[in-house]
Amino acid sequence: MSTETEPKLGFDTLQVHAGADPDPATGARQVPIYQTTAYVFRDADHAAALFNLQEVGYIYSRLTNPTVAALQTRIATLEGGAGAVCCSSGHAAQIMALFPLMAPGKNVVASTKLYGGTVQQFSNTIRKFGWSAKFVDFDDLDAVKAAIDDDTRAVFCESVANPGGYITDIPAIAAISDDAGIPLIVDNTSATPYLCRPIELGATLVVHSTTKYLTGNGTVTGGAIVDSGKFNWSANDKFPSLSAPEPAYHGIKFHEALGPMAFTFHGIAVGLRDLGMTMNPQAAHYTLMGIETLSLRMARHVENAVKVATWLENDPRVDFVTYAGLPSSPYHDRVAKICPKGAGGLFTFAVKGGYEACVKLVNALKIFSHVANLGDTRSLVIHSASTTHRQLTPEQQEAAGAAPNVVRLSIGIEDAADLIADLDQALAAATA
Repeated sequence: MSTETEPKLGFDTLQVHAGADPDPATGARQVPIYQTTAYVFRDADHAAALFNLQEVGYIYSRLTNPTVAALQTRIATLEGGAGAVCCSSGHAAQIMALFPLMAPGKNVVASTKLYGGTVQQFSNTIRKFGWSAKFVDFDDLDAVKAAIDDDTRAVFCESVANPGGYITDIPAIAAISDDAGIPLIVDNTSATPYLCRPIELGATLVVHSTTKYLTGNGTVTGGAIVDSGKFNWSANDKFPSLSAPEPAYHGIKFHEALGPMAFTFHGIAVGLRDLGMTMNPQAAHYTLMGIETLSLRMARHVENAVKVATWLENDPRVDFVTYAGLPSSPYHDRVAKICPKGAGGLFTFAVKGGYEACVKLVNALKIFSHVANLGDTRSLVIHSASTTHRQLTPEQQEAAGAAPNVVRLSIGIEDAADLIADLDQALAAATA
């Protein structure tokens, strides 16, 4: 659940070792899959102490599980957070992140440049809870400030936005959030903590779809919420679930009792208990194994993305490429500050010929897999306007970077020359 005091180890060491001590019962070196529903209490007092949050341990796998706990420690360590909660998907992580902060009538200020599923979740689904979202262009800092009102309880953005690969000026947005006394939530799925460290840049909470780059092999879904442990939940009366007696947990004041771990423990003791968005231990195991090679994979994703994006930008059959790693990108100047190890492996490009040419290109690709996913070792392609962003209005599609003439690429770790050859033949078929 939390990060223990770690020596100053490098990222490559922590991605292998954080949260993964040898199993005390068997000596197993890899984290075992604890495939169990419940855990035997030593006695009645032990059970009571666990339920009172007086002792950390395992009660029931909807709440806590040793395999999942190891993953939580690893992700929190890599992000530089106080603690983390893992759950069933990235969408679940977003709801889990908002759950302790929101109430009926409250709103979140969100970037227009978000994954289409997030725009849909924030536009429609959260309204069923009585919550709402205000969508703002986060490149317009004055508009972000103006959108925040007395009922705003969070600001939400992506570090590297899906699908366009746009980079958010996190320190600037964090300064606005701090002035308003509300947390900044950053979705770091596309960048991962290897490329971007949102907490060091001022974020309060970081969310992930662990389905993507953290797992990296397209096998399991999952989500994570990392708390910086730095936000003062008791500074005002905006966050009663954390600062006031919590009626959903025998009146405990989470922030007063648990300090920097308040948000994390609330996510487990109330969020997972009542929403049940639980990550299963096998999914946690796959993700732990994936993270062991995270830095190696991300470096190759970036290396390949630079080569492919540069080739596409110079091809006359392409109108434009959105990759922030290109000097021509309006977001290029942010790379060194926000993502110093590279702009990631996700971007879009516009095909001359529009919607129909995009469809032909997708159908003609052979190495690129046409799937609704990103962050795989395999290179992936999708036409966002007809799939992941189909439920949005044309205006929302345009704002999110998913216009009808645009194709999204998630660049894998294959040979870059092979990826370029595949795109070359597909563009020939699309624009013939």
